[in-house]
Amino acid sequence: MSQDPGLASWLQLSLTPGLTSATLRKLLQQFGLPQAVLARKRAELAAFVPAAGLAALDSEPVASAVTRALEWSAQVGHAVITLADDTYPRLLLEIADPPPLLYARGRVELLARSALAIVGSRNATQQGSANAEAFARTLSATGLTIVSGLALGIDAAAHRGGLDGPGSTIAVLGTGIDILYPQRNAGLAGEIAQRGLLVSEFPLGTAPAAHNFPRRNRLISGLARGCLVVEAAVASGSLITARAAAEQGREVFAVPGSIHSPLAKGCHALIKSGAKLVESAEDVLTELSGFRPSGYASTREPARDAAPAEGLLAHMGHDPVDVDSLCSRAGLSAEQVSSELLRLELDGRVTALPGGLYQRLEKEGRR
Repeated sequence: MSQDPGLASWLQLSLTPGLTSATLRKLLQQFGLPQAVLARKRAELAAFVPAAGLAALDSEPVASAVTRALEWSAQVGHAVITLADDTYPRLLLEIADPPPLLYARGRVELLARSALAIVGSRNATQQGSANAEAFARTLSATGLTIVSGLALGIDAAAHRGGLDGPGSTIAVLGTGIDILYPQRNAGLAGEIAQRGLLVSEFPLGTAPAAHNFPRRNRLISGLARGCLVVEAAVASGSLITARAAAEQGREVFAVPGSIHSPLAKGCHALIKSGAKLVESAEDVLTELSGFRPSGYASTREPARDAAPAEGLLAHMGHDPVDVDSLCSRAGLSAEQVSSELLRLELDGRVTALPGGLYQRLEKEGRR
């Protein structure tokens, strides 16, 4: 894509230590585009920029960082998008602290599409990951782009589901766009770079840091019309994203779970505070005003695995359960129950949980 001829000026301001995005926006309001800002006498800028920032503005380290970013952006499939670019996502202009620029790798056109954020626990259950992937796949099939944070667990499942449909997916990183984190998702990040979009507001080379991830969460929600939370503890980054979504005027959705599961408590808290309870993709689509699904069939069709559960599975219910309880319910010995649980686990119908508990899994077709 063609770049703003003043990109070097945007980069010089954004890469100057001590010059925050809020300060940069004030400079733009006062003096105009970055080239005009940099043309001003440094004494004029001193009213807005701290002394340390002014000293760094024309330094060699900043000049080197600008050169590196320009070289990166010149590569095929790479782009640095500024507030002045037509490709800058309109929805981000509505949030309280829009980043002055975005580093992007992949299909930049996805930034202009209607999107839904899907987030949740890094330590997701097998059922939670299956739910997130199924929701994302179904919603991507309607044309919605799936936005998430490339974390392990729910995020990764949402990206995989998004890639399976025409809506594709956007991963918002909490590191520099050239840093792969977590490493276990390196392969997934490569797929997203080819068929979706990687985005970061952080300079190249920015390593993982705890304070960067809550900051990037406002972009995950900011890029989307709504935010769906699938499995989250009460104290989690997913709830930070959900709160950001609510503050930004976005729709907030949550998938309920077992009352015994710690990973359902965050979702239940959101529902109590006004989030929409979601059981199917259709529940999401009916709330997204202005979005017209394409190629969409109702998600309330009968599930492919709708046959009644039989054998031990019929005694499990949908909440976690221990072996002793199953022995009592089914009238079987511990050896018989353990043997049947192993068979069901190998068949993908049951998953083992911490504390000696087991939980029944639903087939993907239920979403």
